[in-house]
Amino acid sequence: MGTKSFLTRARGLLRIRNQLVRECLAELLATFVMMTITLSSAAQKITFFETKGNLLTSYLGGALGVMAGIYVAGGISGAHMNPAFSLAICLIEQFPWWKFPIFVIVQTLGSFISAGAVYILYYDAIWHYSNGTLTAFGPRETASIFVTYPADYVSVANGFLDQVIGTGVLILVVMGLMDTRNKAVPKGLEPVVVALLVLSIECSMGANCGCPLNPARDIGPRLFICLAGWGLEVFSRGNGWWWVPLVAPLLGAAVGTSLYQLFVAFHYPEEDSEVLAEQGSIVLVNTTIEPDIGMSPKEKDTEETVPAGYPPPPCM
Repeated sequence: MGTKSFLTRARGLLRIRNQLVRECLAELLATFVMMTITLSSAAQKITFFETKGNLLTSYLGGALGVMAGIYVAGGISGAHMNPAFSLAICLIEQFPWWKFPIFVIVQTLGSFISAGAVYILYYDAIWHYSNGTLTAFGPRETASIFVTYPADYVSVANGFLDQVIGTGVLILVVMGLMDTRNKAVPKGLEPVVVALLVLSIECSMGANCGCPLNPARDIGPRLFICLAGWGLEVFSRGNGWWWVPLVAPLLGAAVGTSLYQLFVAFHYPEEDSEVLAEQGSIVLVNTTIEPDIGMSPKEKDTEETVPAGYPPPPCM
């Protein structure tokens, strides 16, 4: 009883009622969880397996990190964890544009903090493997634990196209998973299906440049390791590759969203548009997204608040 009373008092003191702040906190935590699992798997692949040949370890870590992040915050913020996905649902008018830059900053901050946590977690392993030198070049480089680089034979142009296609496929399929008029995913299993999707893309398109698919996943850790001792060479390696994971996934998200709309979503019967909007379909419809707090009928009696339009549709 004492513990319950303490938790009740703590909740009363710490509970945040502002919808935007709640969403940002949830998005920050989801991105942190996803990136911590993703970067930790990369750290093990490089510092322990040394041959860098055990790609499956890294790929599984990335996919399972996505699944964990969605389960952590999917019902609060939608668990975007990726500016490319946030852009995609802005384009289909399922997310307000004014929130887009806020979510991008939060996602980048979550990735930055996660890189710091993984650096601390694998501090001894990183310094042992690198022989005491933090570098982005050479056989003992450790920058690729945190960020992505193209293979030596891949040009910047080819890497850019790789990211446009990879992110386009990712967003296109996620559009189909979100569309209630398409093949429905059993409720509660959406994160598992998205994780399998990410794993399939990494296994089939990861060789060229590590398959970042996410601007926040790359720039947050890159900023951290630049400050933590690797220096500006983390930006110069790969012929100035750093800007590609920022720009190409956003373009790929726009391409994937457009393709799904043009080939699938635009062709549903018009008379079903209102029903689709209520069900959370990604068919492009003119709906008003309330940024403030709303009240559900269930919670009017308890005087607790929930975000308007809660819960959000299953997200990546």
